[in-house]
Amino acid sequence: MNFHKAPYTYTGEVHLNVLDLNRAVKFYKEVIGFKVLVEAADKVVLTADGKTPLLIIEQPENVTPKEAHKSGLYHFALLLPTRADLGAIIKHFIQHNVRIGASDHLVSEALYLSDPDGNGIEIYIDRDPGVWSWDNGKVAMSTDPLDGESIIAESAGRTWEGLPVGTVMGHVHLHVANLPETETFYNTLGFEVVTNYPQALFMSNGKYHHHIGLNTWNGEGVSRPTAGSVGLQSYTLIYPNETVLKEAITKVQALDGKVELNGSGFMTEDPSGNRINLRVG
Repeated sequence: MNFHKAPYTYTGEVHLNVLDLNRAVKFYKEVIGFKVLVEAADKVVLTADGKTPLLIIEQPENVTPKEAHKSGLYHFALLLPTRADLGAIIKHFIQHNVRIGASDHLVSEALYLSDPDGNGIEIYIDRDPGVWSWDNGKVAMSTDPLDGESIIAESAGRTWEGLPVGTVMGHVHLHVANLPETETFYNTLGFEVVTNYPQALFMSNGKYHHHIGLNTWNGEGVSRPTAGSVGLQSYTLIYPNETVLKEAITKVQALDGKVELNGSGFMTEDPSGNRINLRVG
């Protein structure tokens, strides 16, 4: 089951501000395994399959370092196609002395690291949705130790050759100021809560384990980061058709949310200032 194409609404490309574009491009190519799709003086578009944008990194004029205890990106999450792919990148990280965290979330197996500017990254694979445990509309998730040895064993004979063609943006996890207010906003965009953690909630559509993660771990009522600072510039939600997109826009506007035309789609922002591109896939 593919939760990252129609008829679902799912996460698309993520747009980050960085302090040093050349340093960031080197990291995302050599460590994470992206390919360059489009390159400009102040902005680079990265891809896994050579045609689909997954990550945009930009060095704004007068960029400032990442600010602590603000709303914004907790991590973006790259979903790999197979467990063997995850094993191959673990070996790649070990060979290059890359420090990572790791967790088994029952629904998925995940690695965690940060880019040179402190932007959070998750790289994960999903377990078969048939083994996810649902109860009254909520899916069971946990944070358990990862069985890295068995994952590496599945990649026997494989070498890391960059992100696999089937890599997608699996989800985006955000720092926000207020969970109830933010939940109401993301309801208007078509998402429902499927898991609660302490000071966090996870939302999806189509019964995925989550397309959007939200937390107040930086503190309740945190302020927005300064414009032009390192971190999230925006991320994209891709809708299955114009009807579903227009319904979401109407609901956002009914909450007095601001929606603007933005190229081939629309731009809005959640109550904590996280900017979201809305478009049809």
